[in-house]
Amino acid sequence: MLALILPALLQIRILELINTEKPIPLAVLLTLVAFSLVSWTVVFAKWQMLRKAKASNGSFLRAFRKAPGLNTLAVATEQFQDAPVANVFGFGYEEVDRQVKTQGRLRNKPAIERMLQIGISQETSRLEQRMNLLATTATVCPFIGLFGTVWGIIEAFNALTLSGAASLRAVGPGIADALVATAMGLLAAIPSAIAYNLFGQMIREMGVRMEEFAMEFMNLTERTFEE
Repeated sequence: MLALILPALLQIRILELINTEKPIPLAVLLTLVAFSLVSWTVVFAKWQMLRKAKASNGSFLRAFRKAPGLNTLAVATEQFQDAPVANVFGFGYEEVDRQVKTQGRLRNKPAIERMLQIGISQETSRLEQRMNLLATTATVCPFIGLFGTVWGIIEAFNALTLSGAASLRAVGPGIADALVATAMGLLAAIPSAIAYNLFGQMIREMGVRMEEFAMEFMNLTERTFEE
């Protein structure tokens, strides 16, 4: 019973601290809430994408190392659409297939390497999509919260001046606005900063895997078409 009542009481108390009659504190609060909602949406979507990409990478690499030839693996790449290394493979294989069909063997290895690097660059850009939103939230929200804090303190001093007496009733609303702005700014910024660093590390690790795969691809290509 207490578990059901306590969240409702906390919600009421928080709502009582928000002065909806003052446009600036309300605008600060709504801005921070919007940043928080957007950042959490990005966090969940990005986490699912990176988790699938990592799992698909492992599956594709195992299939690549066991495949009897590039042609067989090229047909199976549709099963690994979430794997960045599979998309890099597609770029490299397209150039290999073109050279073999037109010239009978590999004549331009640097062209294959360039296509692999283009694939790595495009996959890295895809993995980094919306990361700027997390960085912006982590950087900007503390300052928005600080602005709300300063504004609340100014309101508290104005109320103190008008009342002519140092009472909690006079300064309470302004201090409440300041504390809520500070808390909301941190609540939006901290998870975004943690997620940005975590996802950045995961993307860097996938970038290393793609670079290593490019070398494996070149080795397999040379063994297949130059023996």
